[in-house]
Amino acid sequence: MNFKNKDHAPDISYFRLSLMEFLKESHPERLKDKRFIMSCADAATEAYERSIRNGDTPTEAADRANAVLFKDLHFSKHDTIVNILWNEFSDDVPEETAIDFAIELLPQCEHVFAQYPLSDGFAYEPEYDLLYTELTGTIALYRYFLIYLIFNLICHQCVAVSDV
Repeated sequence: MNFKNKDHAPDISYFRLSLMEFLKESHPERLKDKRFIMSCADAATEAYERSIRNGDTPTEAADRANAVLFKDLHFSKHDTIVNILWNEFSDDVPEETAIDFAIELLPQCEHVFAQYPLSDGFAYEPEYDLLYTELTGTIALYRYFLIYLIFNLICHQCVAVSDV
């Protein structure tokens, strides 16, 4: 964000749109939470205005506002699942479908995430490796379950056709 003077200060819609774009990429499950989005955008706008009133430059104020806007959003469950799909299942899940598949997988993985103290810096903690391993296993099991369902569906259709 580059604002040279107060006449070009961002308003709540700037922060709302910035947050929505970020959520679309890294937290798509939160994109429908309008109350959360407005609350964060409002807090970021207030932080920006307060920082300017305290004599900070627009760049400093923008940095403070962004810190408020993206607080507790640096670690992404969605991005973690996407990275696992890209790294561990690249032969089975094409890169271009991994992002959408991660959205489908997230509810299946919530019980694993719930076991860890997720925070902005969690990806740099030793426990992250354990989470990664557990999620990889969960995704593998889910993948095999889907293959099993598809196989049974195809078999039942083949039996139904042969009965005709």
